[in-house]
Amino acid sequence: MGSELVEMGKNAEHTSGAQDPDGSIHTPSRTLDSSHTPSRTLDSSHTPSRTLDSSHTPSNACCFCWCCCCSCSCLTVRSAKEEKTMTTISEEQEEADIEEMPQLTLEEVQSWGESFERLIKSAQGRSHFQQFLKSEFSEENLKFWVICEDLKKETNKTTVEQTVKQIYEDYVSVKSPKEVSLDSRVREVIHNNMQEPSSCTFDEAQQQIYMLMQRDSFPRFMNSSMYADLLQSLQTPNES
Repeated sequence: MGSELVEMGKNAEHTSGAQDPDGSIHTPSRTLDSSHTPSRTLDSSHTPSRTLDSSHTPSNACCFCWCCCCSCSCLTVRSAKEEKTMTTISEEQEEADIEEMPQLTLEEVQSWGESFERLIKSAQGRSHFQQFLKSEFSEENLKFWVICEDLKKETNKTTVEQTVKQIYEDYVSVKSPKEVSLDSRVREVIHNNMQEPSSCTFDEAQQQIYMLMQRDSFPRFMNSSMYADLLQSLQTPNES
């Protein structure tokens, strides 16, 4: 009977765990459960779909139309390229227009001195006046006036809206290097007109720039060496 009790005790120790000399007991089955859980380890450390989403998202997602972020760097570069292209086309068009103009006469050049209206309504007059404004770093004033005149002739609604936006960005926005000088009242008028863009959106602004050129730039042009030289160049052939 004693031997049977001893044997049962050994079996119990084997089942519940071995006891260390210090009295602690090892439980092999529990240790195995806590340290070898393949399914849980796989779930926490090997989640290919989640890892792919977080680590392989293109840094320039906007460039691939994943969103309409207006601050996307590629859009900024594209806008700069488009602006440069538009400027080049505009300059080439101006040169082509000058070449197609009829020969300038002394009478026409002298007539510019009669009024600013005569000067600005003359294609050749605007061309020479713009060269003078360029020397004073204020050629944007005349360009703004001319593009507003062109806007008034446009009838296509979509084209009008696009042109209005472009004019605003190029000549009215305080961020533009070509910003024209407008007072706060006129800027407020433009702001209100931008809610429903039309060919008349910049009428008051155009008039203000017209008056500015007439009052300040025109008299200086009439008294400039540029205008005097132009008159002289047309007088010389007649005198000879």
